Amino acid sequence: MIPLCSPQDARRPTALALGSFDGLHAGHRRVIGQAIAGSTAVPTVVSFWPHPREVLFGEARLRLDLPSEKLELLQPLGIEQLVLVPFTPELAQLSAEAFVNTVLLDTLQAQRIVVGANFRFGNKRSGDADLLRQVAAARGVEVLVTEIVEDGNGRMSSSRIRAALDIGDLDTAKSLLGRPYRFRGRVVRGRGLGRELGWPTANLQVDGRKFLPALGVYAAWAWVDGGDQPLAAVMNMGPQPTVDPTSPSAVEVHLLDRTIELEGRQLTVEPVQRLRGQQRFSGLEELSAQIGRDADQARSLLSVQTGVG
Repeated sequence: MIPLCSPQDARRPTALALGSFDGLHAGHRRVIGQAIAGSTAVPTVVSFWPHPREVLFGEARLRLDLPSEKLELLQPLGIEQLVLVPFTPELAQLSAEAFVNTVLLDTLQAQRIVVGANFRFGNKRSGDADLLRQVAAARGVEVLVTEIVEDGNGRMSSSRIRAALDIGDLDTAKSLLGRPYRFRGRVVRGRGLGRELGWPTANLQVDGRKFLPALGVYAAWAWVDGGDQPLAAVMNMGPQPTVDPTSPSAVEVHLLDRTIELEGRQLTVEPVQRLRGQQRFSGLEELSAQIGRDADQARSLLSVQTGVG
């Protein structure tokens, strides 16, 4: 696994791609490819953590890829380290010129810097690609600016991926990401109601900073403890309107035709298709019958897939 490190702990000199790269879509991959092509410096991605808007405005910013997940995605692209610049109120006061000189050029010893055409940085987002080029050029450092990648529906963007996930459109999200959307969590003890109904579920504790798809019931693949074997599953995302309408939203996964003790283990989930939205039923018997229909639909859908992803 490639390392996750601070600017002070990074290997250097660097050839770096600078940006949030949330989702690592085709536009992001182009920036990264240009950063490392033909360079002998350490191939590096540099991002801010936490998101600047969390620090400046107290906004919760959910991520398509958490840093640990991003490491796994960056390594096949040829990146050797992910550098997270701690975003603090003090850093926010730093001018764009000072950020380039102190962080990118002095600390990371960048020999090449690549950004997307819409990249902004520095105090009050005063810095842009042109300013970055000017400041770096004065120190003899190459800066490349990558044009925005577009498809038939507009520019590639993390917001388009989130919009697709917001309505449970996994096919569009997969197309934009260039890979299946997945998340992971640790299985924690639940109320045991699913087991009483004959549908035991794994209750997932997912990092609260992870962007999750629309509430509802999904056909899904699941992997236990990072294993290679995908297991067919049906997943419920959301509260329990029939059992306890006041309960918080939860992620519950039922493995189809498998009985495995999962408590305490790590589960990676790939929702494949949203089967229906959340419903409130007249009682537990009607709920159990619907879960049975959901399981049949998920089993049928997943059985015709030729592979995962």
